[in-house]
Amino acid sequence: MSHIPYTICRSGTYYYNCRVPRHAVSAYGSFIRHSLSPDPVAAELYSKRLSEVLESSWCAETVNHPVDVASVIESFKPRSILLSEMAEEYLSLRNIAQTPLRVALTTFIAVAGDRDVRQYSREDAKVFVRHLTKKGNKTATIRRRVNSLSAILNFAYSELDLDKRNPFTRLMIQGEGEDSFKRGVFTNAQLSHGYDKALSSGSTVKLLMPILGETGCRLAEVVGLRLEDIDLKEDLILIRPNRARRLKTPGSTRTLPLVGCARLAVEQVLTTSDDEWLFPRYIHQDQCKATHASNALNKWLKADFGGLTAHCLRHTMRDRLRAVECPVDMIDQIGGWSSTGGVGVAYGRGYSIELMRQWLVRAKVAYRPTQNRLLK
Repeated sequence: MSHIPYTICRSGTYYYNCRVPRHAVSAYGSFIRHSLSPDPVAAELYSKRLSEVLESSWCAETVNHPVDVASVIESFKPRSILLSEMAEEYLSLRNIAQTPLRVALTTFIAVAGDRDVRQYSREDAKVFVRHLTKKGNKTATIRRRVNSLSAILNFAYSELDLDKRNPFTRLMIQGEGEDSFKRGVFTNAQLSHGYDKALSSGSTVKLLMPILGETGCRLAEVVGLRLEDIDLKEDLILIRPNRARRLKTPGSTRTLPLVGCARLAVEQVLTTSDDEWLFPRYIHQDQCKATHASNALNKWLKADFGGLTAHCLRHTMRDRLRAVECPVDMIDQIGGWSSTGGVGVAYGRGYSIELMRQWLVRAKVAYRPTQNRLLK
């Protein structure tokens, strides 16, 4: 006998033992007997849940489809899921950039181990933050890493139906925001000088500057362009995901006009491209090596422009569009930024190519080449 309802105990193991109602005998047989667990706490939990499932099945006047008792019991038993396994499942379901999350995951596993997601504690999260702080990471970087791991654990707890507090929730980072700095921007004179130097250099790396500077694109968006994304007849580039690189957000997919030096630079780069990619030197085994391009371009920009980087070109474009009083939601559309204008701006198709072209022409850098090059 057993003190747990609908169970018996034999040789230290608890079994579910229940008589089947008459109207369900044809589907189940007279008795249901199935092993549960040697642990009385677990056995009581499984017995209670199995009883609830069976009683729901027996509510119908005629039972034609019996419950698979073994599968029901197995589904109740907690799965041991490693953090790395849960992260892979999370990434397979989310169309997001994988690198930031993988960096956070690799670092966390190095300091806290790859364990069952149930086992992580608040102290593990604090150790992770202290480790990143000692490595010299900015607080903004630490917050991004924390948010990445928090998202994985939230997903894990939801999928495993766990009532557990996320150890990264409301995690404080000492001095957060105090080490931030405002990213610099290029002057129009610097842009004009840089464009001229790039267009006369014959360097595909330096030619990235005018393309980024006159489109406001992220570097990976340009480095990962395919030839089919470029239309020089209409002076357009299409920013869209492909097998070599994803985009940062769904709203990053967009079509942009090529104006001024951006078009001249694309024309030059096309002379060195292959049959598929605009920058084939940065596509390796179907992976876009944007970091390599960034390092090479930033080495030149930092030396010649007082520490400014490729990402500063993107910030500069936003300021230039503000300066010509371009509408904020159009600025967001051009740069593929998350909209700051509320829900309504997401409705409809957005601004036309020609309207964007008009504003980009207004904001373009007045450029006079030192050699006999004419802007279109």
